[in-house]
Amino acid sequence: MEKIQVRLPDEKSLEVLPGLKIQELSASLGMNSNVIAAKIDGVLVDLDRPLSRDCALDWIPLDSAEGLDILRHSTAHLMAQAVQSLFPGTQVTIGPTIEDGFYYDFKRDKSFTPEEIDRIEARMRELAALNLKVNREEMPRQSAVELFRALGEEYKVAILEEIPDETVSLYRQGDWVDLCRGPHVPSTGIIRAFRLTGVAGAYWRGDEKNEMLQRIYGTSFPSEEALREHLRLLEEAKKRDHRRLGTELGLFMISEAVGPGLPLWLPKGAIVRSILERYIVDLERSQGYQHVYTPQLARIDLYKMSGHWDHFKDNMYPPIRFENKEELVLRPMNCPHHIMIYQHELHSYRDLPLRIAELGTMYRYERSGVLSGLSRVRAMTLNDAHIFCTPEQIKSETVRVLQLIERVYRDFGFTDYWYRLSLRDPKDKAKFVDNDAMWENAESCLRQALSEVGIPHKEAFGEAAYYGPKIDVQLNDVLGHSETLSTVQLDFYLPERFGLEYVDKDGQRKRPVMVHRGVISTMERMMAFLIEHYAGNFPLWLAPVQVKVMTVTDNQKDYAHKVFEELKSMGWRVELDERNEKLGYKIREAQIAKVPYAVVIGDKEKRDQTISPRRRGGENLQPMSVKAFVEMLKAEVARELGHQQSAQS
Repeated sequence: MEKIQVRLPDEKSLEVLPGLKIQELSASLGMNSNVIAAKIDGVLVDLDRPLSRDCALDWIPLDSAEGLDILRHSTAHLMAQAVQSLFPGTQVTIGPTIEDGFYYDFKRDKSFTPEEIDRIEARMRELAALNLKVNREEMPRQSAVELFRALGEEYKVAILEEIPDETVSLYRQGDWVDLCRGPHVPSTGIIRAFRLTGVAGAYWRGDEKNEMLQRIYGTSFPSEEALREHLRLLEEAKKRDHRRLGTELGLFMISEAVGPGLPLWLPKGAIVRSILERYIVDLERSQGYQHVYTPQLARIDLYKMSGHWDHFKDNMYPPIRFENKEELVLRPMNCPHHIMIYQHELHSYRDLPLRIAELGTMYRYERSGVLSGLSRVRAMTLNDAHIFCTPEQIKSETVRVLQLIERVYRDFGFTDYWYRLSLRDPKDKAKFVDNDAMWENAESCLRQALSEVGIPHKEAFGEAAYYGPKIDVQLNDVLGHSETLSTVQLDFYLPERFGLEYVDKDGQRKRPVMVHRGVISTMERMMAFLIEHYAGNFPLWLAPVQVKVMTVTDNQKDYAHKVFEELKSMGWRVELDERNEKLGYKIREAQIAKVPYAVVIGDKEKRDQTISPRRRGGENLQPMSVKAFVEMLKAEVARELGHQQSAQS
């Protein structure tokens, strides 16, 4: 029998007989048990796949990103097997991997209880200990339909009926079978470190019109140590969850009477928001931005002209129709309004760059299932700006924006972030404007700007805006998940669509370029990130209440009022607690409220005309005068903001 050539990752080639299984080859090479799958010419396959032709072979270790994904998908299968063995008659639907874990959706008449989740996890451990071999099987699609129909798996039948392929793959472990593309781990014994993390409702195929299913979430890791660390981080993330802290600290609320995704800013949250707004507006004005106000409604024709209606209408609210047949929509973007301001008068090249900025409120329809506190909402106010410039000014303006982002991140103490160059998918002509030359030019301009600033970056295909590429700044949370906070987008398309012009130095009318940019995102997303970043312990300059003055007894009320009014008159955000309560109780309340400084006033402080400050972390400072305390506060704000002088309300 003629042998085939197999090229290994180290570029060495082996001659082997056709039909040799990858697992057999790995064993003959002394590969360790950490390898759980492989790639044949770049395609992921199981280890028991036979080699049939000349090919390039790559190993997939358990601790690699792809290996971890396979492990988690196999753990989802293990969970589904455990569920069906414990609760006969339960139907399985889909069970994909997600970031940091997996889930599986089940059709069951009863809801899963916490006790039943514990039983499922215990059964999973029993099945893993049996080290059941995981076998791939291929069969005609119609045969698979008949198999799953006989098993009473109507959801699997529905999935199969939509698959165009004539042959499908199934995976069996013990007496359990599931429809799946794979690959999977060779046996259940490899699945050792896992945990079921929650239960939620989920509509079949994510459609609210369909039946509600039960979704069990879980996670899986190569080792118990990795699992324990992940669970530790999950607990830390729960402590920092902006939804919980937002309620406890009285920052915002969601009212069912108002509607989901429409947050109400409470007084303390509104204070932080106003500080953020003043901070960014003052900073932008110092850098030549001109702030404007534009309406939150516009004629639908404006968004048809901009292309948003074609590319974004699924995330827009339906038009509001009036008796005269006029149709208005709630805006999902601010850029068309700013374009109208640019078009208000003819500009000379001397006017450019023209930097128009706004804290613009927008509305986007998000499905109720994805709404989350302040981080995913339907009404949002964006720190938005559009720079109209000449082609020669693109690089310098982009560099200025990147430098502005870096300065803002220093002020907020952000250090764990990275840059992503978001590009189009050239094959997707529906999602992205079809103009190769325009895209290539825009991408080249952004690469030059990144190079000029010396910022390393990753590239992501398919993440661009429909009209142009963008630089996204991704901030990591405590679990290492990244979220876009700032963005710089280059746009040759909208100026062309709207026929924008400027008069150049040669007297000719030419087309400007637009740079869309947002530095601190929406007020809602920024607030959510700040709450979690600081775990509610806002720095002094940003804290809604900076100082809480408290009396030891009623004897100090007059002096406490004097201190309170003095601090308040100087612009510090201060509260007075003169209740007839124990001092320890008052201090604990201030700590829970995460107030940076508690100022204690007793008989000694009243006599000496001093105060005794106590830092949020529990450090008691020596008694000092109000003047000395204020100087200390000013110095702390200066350290926090560096070049900023103050941030008082």
